[in-house]
Amino acid sequence: MLNEVERWLSTRSWSLTDRPLHKIMAAKRSSGSSVSVVLPALNEEETVGEIVAVIRHDLMHQVPLVDEIVVIDSGSTDRTSEVAAAAGARVVHRDEILPRLPTVPGKGEVLWRSLLVTSGDIVCFIDADLKEFSSDFVSGIVGPLLTDPGVDLVKAMYDRPLGGAAGQGGRVTELMARPLLNMHWPQLAGFVQPLGGEYAARRSLLEQLPFPVGYGVELGMLVDALHLVGLDALAQVDVGVRKHRHQDGQALGRMAAAIYRTAQLRLARGHLIRPALTQFERGEDGFEPRTYSVDTEERPPMAEIAEYARRKAA
Repeated sequence: MLNEVERWLSTRSWSLTDRPLHKIMAAKRSSGSSVSVVLPALNEEETVGEIVAVIRHDLMHQVPLVDEIVVIDSGSTDRTSEVAAAAGARVVHRDEILPRLPTVPGKGEVLWRSLLVTSGDIVCFIDADLKEFSSDFVSGIVGPLLTDPGVDLVKAMYDRPLGGAAGQGGRVTELMARPLLNMHWPQLAGFVQPLGGEYAARRSLLEQLPFPVGYGVELGMLVDALHLVGLDALAQVDVGVRKHRHQDGQALGRMAAAIYRTAQLRLARGHLIRPALTQFERGEDGFEPRTYSVDTEERPPMAEIAEYARRKAA
């Protein structure tokens, strides 16, 4: 297995310089493929506008790599929608998509629903909390999908500093996701950022995958894609440094629980005895328990949704 991972790293791990933008554009024109960029956003008014503006300037105005930018608002209480629209994105509220199915909270829910309101042959997901954003994040992960027909999903890899210390971000990746992948899906051990929110994939793949509704979506998608299309259809590209808003330790604990649950279902499709996580906070009378439910729902492959099938047939 180690030899397979090493072979994959040598043939499916790239840097930005491997595909200059002019070569990516030539491949796009030759293939006729369209590209959608989706930003899932919940209270990200401080960063979402800059991300949209950079993508529009660099990859729509200077070169026509991106065909649409869609921000899916996941119930923001700040000015996320207004800022995103002012920067030039099409903004769609999560609840407006597929209204016959009541929405549930979670990032995966938003990504799943985005397939119904985008049209690109390639869909690129970008988190809306990135700081000092570079359009290389988009062109870097879209490039292999346009130049190599054998690639179906591309993850971004990058350094994740924390508090000025290089490589100390991605705590849930190191403490939960990486051990799980190495032990249970060792073919995926070569992914530097398996939980990263920046990745692109062919619509033809995404519409066949189930989507965990919460934080388990990235791990679930990677594992399911491995089984559906194989390791050589997966790739990663080094896009530099990722800076974003970090969550506190308890939020990371809830994220880790959701990721473990996603892995558990894929290992056995078994029943969770206790789909909840209890954490502790110090109060006036000592440590007080706070119990949170763990995401226990997944959305089916979009190809099974009647509204999506009708849209494709139209």
